[in-house]
Amino acid sequence: MSTDLIPPHGGELINRLATPEEKQNFIAKADSLPRVQLDKRATSDLVMIAIGGFSPINGFMGQQDYLGVVKDMRLANGLPWSVPVTLSVTAEVAEPLTLGSLIRLDNPEGKFIGVLELTEKYSYDKELEAENVYRTKEDKHPGVKVVYDQGEINLAGSVWLLEREAHPQFPDYQIDPAASRDLFQERGWKTVVGFQTRNPIHRAHEYIIKCALEIVDGLFLHPLVGATKSDDIPADVRMRCYEIMMENYFPQDRVILAINPSAMRYAGPREAIFHALIRKNYGCTHFIVGRDHAGVGDYYGTYDAQEIFGQFKPEELGIAPLKFEHAFYCTRTEQMATAKTSPATKEERIHLSGTKVRAMLREGKTPPPQFSRPKVAEELAKAMKVD
Repeated sequence: MSTDLIPPHGGELINRLATPEEKQNFIAKADSLPRVQLDKRATSDLVMIAIGGFSPINGFMGQQDYLGVVKDMRLANGLPWSVPVTLSVTAEVAEPLTLGSLIRLDNPEGKFIGVLELTEKYSYDKELEAENVYRTKEDKHPGVKVVYDQGEINLAGSVWLLEREAHPQFPDYQIDPAASRDLFQERGWKTVVGFQTRNPIHRAHEYIIKCALEIVDGLFLHPLVGATKSDDIPADVRMRCYEIMMENYFPQDRVILAINPSAMRYAGPREAIFHALIRKNYGCTHFIVGRDHAGVGDYYGTYDAQEIFGQFKPEELGIAPLKFEHAFYCTRTEQMATAKTSPATKEERIHLSGTKVRAMLREGKTPPPQFSRPKVAEELAKAMKVD
């Protein structure tokens, strides 16, 4: 690994992909191993652990790491980490499992995809996790609902992913951390800004991305394609929008488009830290944090996700947040702007958001050019049209 690149979180890029020999050995034992079936989020987490996206984590968290993260946003060794990565099962599933044994991990369709070496099984306080990580105990919050619905026992231990399969929808954009680091090095990029979104890209996104591109060597456009809320725009639609932006509105030699296979937590400020550390592992030196990053509903303040970075020393996180104010379309200057760059009155500001775009699409309306580039708006309207 090039010394020119930012080191992964914790100093080492984790690789928990089974070797051919390990895979063969696990498959030979498959029918005799106790099974745990993963949900979509745990499946994504297994993949992210295995490819190094969650470095330095090499498995599902033990109790000491879990409590450190929930209470203090730190692993047991003191390293910053803001969101627990756990495998939760019912007491009935956990009871017969023996510490020190291998557990077969199946995906939601029942396919054997990984192995857990069980080192701990422990109960946990769901309300404590909800209040600390999501800042609410309300089950109306989608992240809290996941916590409340999952099992009451966490299984912990190192994992192996049997095989890194091509993504079923976006194989051409599957660029894992080791590969993204190689690409950055090949292009001579020493400073790279990562951009995260679960929404279709709109003009406010484009504005802050291009502002960031002015100060770094390259952009890692890294939309999330793991599990999201049912009313979020589907991943295939969002990816087509990114392709349109790449083809028409970005300098292609300075941008890499890749998928982020992890699942959304909707944890707002804590997830902003989580997303930044993931991009650090992919090789990014900077990370864009805009308005209400990873937020949902009215659970978080507009800039809470930016302010939380102040709770850590910059050298602890090792990746620099680029903080942007709420961007809007200014009718006076007829361009995108923020309060820092526009003299517009409140009435002259057209505010954009993924929520507004989704509402328009549900009503059968095409977002106007102040919201989305026309080619993107056409794609969204076509994809979301209800017969």
